[in-house]
Amino acid sequence: MERYSEYKDSGVEWLGEIPRHWEVIKNKYLFSESDERNVFGEYKLLSFSKSKGIIPYDQNTDKESSAEDIRNYKVLHKGQLLENRLQAWNGMFQDSSVEGCVSPDYSVFNLIYSNANIKYYSYLFKTDLYIAQWANASKGIGSGFNRLYTPQFGNIVSLVPPIEEQNAIVSYLDKVTSKIDAAIAQQQKMIELLNERKQIIINNAVTKGLDPTAKMKPSGVDWIGNIPEHWEVRRLGSLGSFSKGGNISRDSLTEYGKEAILYGDIYTKYNIIAKNIQHFVSEKTVKESVRIYNDDIIMTGSGETKEDIGKTVVYKGDEAYIGGDVILLRQNNNNSTFLAHSLNSQGAKDYRYKESKGEIIVHIYPSSLKRLYLALPPVSEQLTIVDFLNKQMSYINIEIKAIEQKITFFHERKQIITNDVVTGKLKI
Repeated sequence: MERYSEYKDSGVEWLGEIPRHWEVIKNKYLFSESDERNVFGEYKLLSFSKSKGIIPYDQNTDKESSAEDIRNYKVLHKGQLLENRLQAWNGMFQDSSVEGCVSPDYSVFNLIYSNANIKYYSYLFKTDLYIAQWANASKGIGSGFNRLYTPQFGNIVSLVPPIEEQNAIVSYLDKVTSKIDAAIAQQQKMIELLNERKQIIINNAVTKGLDPTAKMKPSGVDWIGNIPEHWEVRRLGSLGSFSKGGNISRDSLTEYGKEAILYGDIYTKYNIIAKNIQHFVSEKTVKESVRIYNDDIIMTGSGETKEDIGKTVVYKGDEAYIGGDVILLRQNNNNSTFLAHSLNSQGAKDYRYKESKGEIIVHIYPSSLKRLYLALPPVSEQLTIVDFLNKQMSYINIEIKAIEQKITFFHERKQIITNDVVTGKLKI
């Protein structure tokens, strides 16, 4: 591909030069917000994620939602643009190819500019260039989560190529990105299989132990099944004390003060061990927050999927503080890493998911976690199991990391191609 023959100054510093015949128009003149509500409950709930796009909610979960629960939800029609206000900074815009309803915290837009292709803007709004603008324009409220509201969205300018070029760009990107997406999906499937293998190894180790000749007895808990005769079954609430993360949010982060772990850290960064903290909070925030110590167990209190809710890690390090919907368990007489592996087993995940509350964002509470039963061997055996699992997980994680590097390359390639085409750096 080649560049356009002539360029001009867009008049917008962050846009720079654009093809001479392209226009720049504020979003409020391209889009109007729709606020149609699902008052009669006839529209089914939709799920919106970065990996799967917009799909029926029941394809993403085994939970049911009643029509009464979603009567105040926003209706989304085919051809409209959906924005996750809370995740706009992450490029969460998508043109819809399905009918349904979505969370009231989302924004739904109609394209009101006649010579425009909605899919072009779906591609444009996911580029690094625009993600930076969404992040800058987003506002933090309450717990510090940043939302991109319609007035701020409307004041940001968009590129407007001639409709013929928009159509050509969309056609080109549909073909190219579908091939890249297929390659990514293949690699992700490999990771899923490796993670399933990890789960099987963990589940067997924390419920059956490592001795295949051990005499077994019923545990009395369906998901645990039979356990070695010398093991016991205990409620999580009897193993230590629970508390909730403090008032730490993104808005509380500073370049000085004390270290902190937020919900997003547990969700995105850590496997079993949480360390190498990079956030710092002010002394004022520290006074309003909950302190954690070395070997404490911390869990996410909310999420969108079964994997998110209650994800458990062990903190290793000096004085730190937790916030952003993080649950703390300070256990008494067991091995924290063994407990973390047990809490991350498939059976424990299924329990947490069934006990969670909410639709789009679901929550788990200490009161529910306290009722979760775990199988417990003697501490000496817990240490042996932890050593075994650490080695097994290390081998599998090396394989996963290699695949993730391939996926990163594919994503970067896709992003570069999209950026160059939709911003006019290269001509179709």
